[in-house]
Amino acid sequence: MRRAFSALLALLLLFVPCFAEDVCVYRKGTARGQVSLTFDDGPHSAYTREILQILKDLGVRATFFVIGENARQYPDILREIHAAGHEIGNHTDSHAFLKNLTLASTCKEVSDAAKTIEEIVGVRPHVFRPPGGSYSDAKIAALSDMGYVSVLWSKDTRDWTCPSVQSVVNSATQNLSDGDIILFHDFNGKNSPTPEALRKIIPIIKEQGFSCVTVSEVLAH
Repeated sequence: MRRAFSALLALLLLFVPCFAEDVCVYRKGTARGQVSLTFDDGPHSAYTREILQILKDLGVRATFFVIGENARQYPDILREIHAAGHEIGNHTDSHAFLKNLTLASTCKEVSDAAKTIEEIVGVRPHVFRPPGGSYSDAKIAALSDMGYVSVLWSKDTRDWTCPSVQSVVNSATQNLSDGDIILFHDFNGKNSPTPEALRKIIPIIKEQGFSCVTVSEVLAH
């Protein structure tokens, strides 16, 4: 009986899809001395340019997970992100939560955003972040087949709730580890704390012995 059960289990496993390599990346601990600053939901008419200037002043690069609709509204800002040497990632076309979409709709959301990004800057993104961190293995596997690495985060500053500047600083810099992926938003509500916090965060990160690189540079390790 046990032998028959083992044979049946082995047979079933042949038909069960394996998503072990397709799950979202939270952190890359092998990226020694490196962390990644990431910004979601832009481009924004004011905050993105302010953040770009801060990154330039402090000499670091980051990854911007952009929404297709916003990119179409502010194509010049998307070009500025690309021209400054930052990485552009895909954040769907309309900030749609994957859990609310069919598999076909998920692929269309991502494809539409990718088409917009490529038309504006000439580069097709290969990193993807699901809005709200909402995903399923099947949808991530489908996006992997489309050439995407799906990336979440290990540190959430919750800057979209507009907390104090110091709260954002603490969330980003306390207990920092190799390969941390830090979540910010460049498209935020009124009085975003993010730009002011960034001017404090980046020097602290450097003082702790880390360099700020793009998500793909972290993932390369």
